[in-house]
Amino acid sequence: MSNDNYWVTGIHAVTELIRQRPDSITRLLINADREDTRLRSVRQLATGQNISVQEVKPEELAAVSEDSHQGVAAQVSANKAVLDEKQLLSYIDALNHAPLLLVLDGVTDPHNLGACLRTADAAGVDAVVIPKDKSVGLNATVSRVASGAAETVMLATVTNLARCLKSLQERNMWIVGTDDSAETSLFDQDLKGPLAIVMGSEGSGMRRLTRENCDYLVSVPMAGEISSLNVSVAAGVFLFEAIRQRSAEP
Repeated sequence: MSNDNYWVTGIHAVTELIRQRPDSITRLLINADREDTRLRSVRQLATGQNISVQEVKPEELAAVSEDSHQGVAAQVSANKAVLDEKQLLSYIDALNHAPLLLVLDGVTDPHNLGACLRTADAAGVDAVVIPKDKSVGLNATVSRVASGAAETVMLATVTNLARCLKSLQERNMWIVGTDDSAETSLFDQDLKGPLAIVMGSEGSGMRRLTRENCDYLVSVPMAGEISSLNVSVAAGVFLFEAIRQRSAEP
């Protein structure tokens, strides 16, 4: 994952960046021609964090980002602190509750990773795990789509995903993989207790070694004509079914 500078755009994403990681912001650009309430709030929040605001013309904002910037863009000096495998395991060991992880095996579309991070934040996931290679990392698009969740969700990148899954199993975590062809329904699977839910890539699904290291394979029952769900939508279905089961525990 690169540590190069990148731009975070959009009012919500930049606001969350200022709140969570103000020290990472090297430049903050705001449209000088706009004086609406939302941008005024961004200015005030930045001032409170001693962040210098550069008032610029709309074309300067357009030059730093092809995405919809909503009148604000922040340049980030480096990606947020990302855990490696050893740090991830230490983090899990220190939790005082049954861990819930989302593992994304080879998701390469930044829009999907951003949406998955946003869903993970909503579900209260302890960490999202991605492989170091053949996977998109944090970038401007991911941050914008995540709408602030890129700054709040713990992210871990691991060199060997299959080995990481084995390490999680050694910590008594159940590994549940998602597979459209699995005979067991998501709603029949026990998702309580220490758990890692594994989602495959947008096209080919989980890789062979990842699949072989899952304790269970489950699918979402589909009533329509489309045979599969987008990975971020599927992540939401699986995570909130896990939350539902956990909240029903006595």
